[in-house]
Amino acid sequence: MLNKCDLIDETNQADLNELLKTYEDLNYNIIRTSIKNQAGMEALYNFLQDKTSVFVGQSGVGKSSLIGTLLPGIDISVGELSQKRKKGVHTTTTARLFHMPKGGDLIDSPGIREFGLWHISEDELLNGFIEFRPHIGYCRFRDCAHEKEPGCAILDALEKGEITEHRFQSFLRIKHSIRENQAF
Repeated sequence: MLNKCDLIDETNQADLNELLKTYEDLNYNIIRTSIKNQAGMEALYNFLQDKTSVFVGQSGVGKSSLIGTLLPGIDISVGELSQKRKKGVHTTTTARLFHMPKGGDLIDSPGIREFGLWHISEDELLNGFIEFRPHIGYCRFRDCAHEKEPGCAILDALEKGEITEHRFQSFLRIKHSIRENQAF
């Protein structure tokens, strides 16, 4: 989901569309929403129906505001961005469960300031990139690091355009971050 799409303008639209296209090409369903102009709210409500969903993200991205718009009449606190830092403040302090009238549950979670993946293995990371999955296990070497080894199926897929450079670089950044944190 992309929230606050009312903030998209000609200065950021092209870059944002390019980034989102990466995920749309991987068949991720992206719902663009805005509580200001109600864009995408019906689509989001229908998507959430009959599921248990959790809104997770940084403080100030509008998780609670979305829930308040989806479920009018509930008592939910929303806050403004910090004027000093232009970041969200922790308005939601505990997770709350809401039952949707037409079926489904929605959990509002406190905002996060930092997100890390140092608790996962490199194999779990590799599997987290869905476009890598068809190539896993086909490298020449079982201990392939997927960086410069000859016969690397991931690098071959990158060269063929089956994996984008942007996603591959993202994989490498996260992988190196995991290694750095495991060194401590």
